[in-house]
Amino acid sequence: MRIVVLGAGALGVYFGGRWIEAGADVTFMVREKRAAQIKEKGLKIESTHGDYEIKDPHVITSPSEIESADLVLFSVKGFHLEGALDNLIALASKGAYILPVLNGIEHIKILQERIGKEYVIGGLSYIFATLNDKGHVEQAGDMHHLYFGPLESSQQKVCKKLAVISENAGFISKNSTEMMQELWKKYMFITALSGVTTAVNLPIGTIREHPETLHVAEMMLREIQELAKKYGAVITDTDVDAAMKNAQSLDPEATSSMHKDRRKGLHLEVDHLQGGAVRLAESVNLDVPYTRAVLGMIKPFEHG
Repeated sequence: MRIVVLGAGALGVYFGGRWIEAGADVTFMVREKRAAQIKEKGLKIESTHGDYEIKDPHVITSPSEIESADLVLFSVKGFHLEGALDNLIALASKGAYILPVLNGIEHIKILQERIGKEYVIGGLSYIFATLNDKGHVEQAGDMHHLYFGPLESSQQKVCKKLAVISENAGFISKNSTEMMQELWKKYMFITALSGVTTAVNLPIGTIREHPETLHVAEMMLREIQELAKKYGAVITDTDVDAAMKNAQSLDPEATSSMHKDRRKGLHLEVDHLQGGAVRLAESVNLDVPYTRAVLGMIKPFEHG
């Protein structure tokens, strides 16, 4: 299987690097500036699950540099989605299925409409990872999960092949037949966690110390639970309870990537996450007051 990683951020380099470590054929497609950094600094993974240096990574800057591909791991921030579509369309024309691992839920429909349903596989990840100043991955904690699965019956074969490649790749993988359920469950959790931590500019430990603030997170979980139901995905009360227990079990200093981006004064995914939830709710005449309020609190910081 010939894999292209589009977007050599922390997530793309981590999973792409683990595939390489297991012997897979992986190419990183990046912008010119990132290509220059990789040429100078290389690619390394520093992880609680073992460090790894990617020797002589295959790096390209355009789809024209490869003849064919079987799979694209697409891992960018939500606000870069539109700018990446031309490259994704070009790679799909070379035979590649697209495995998007983005936060949010709206991107699935966008990709299906622009590229074609048959090309878009369901995907998500659970991982705490960032790039340091050298462009190397720093991964922390136990979570390094990659879930994928067919959204169309024609995708079962490629998902089985990816499952075989991922089996010994040094991370936890799952080939799921219920990917839309999985996507909605993650969307529920990340929308609440990123929303509350970013809005109050505090890590989860401090939020847990204040029941009134933690209550906002729980109500956002409930709102997304109802929203998922409107779109045919069943999130159970047990799933919501599990999300709350997950928040309770996190390290006190743990926080969301969006909160980290706010601290750094970077562009935030608020429109892709909380904004997306509000848009989806409006389309089905569902009121989501907690999510809408948190969206309003974060919006002034969206562009840094």
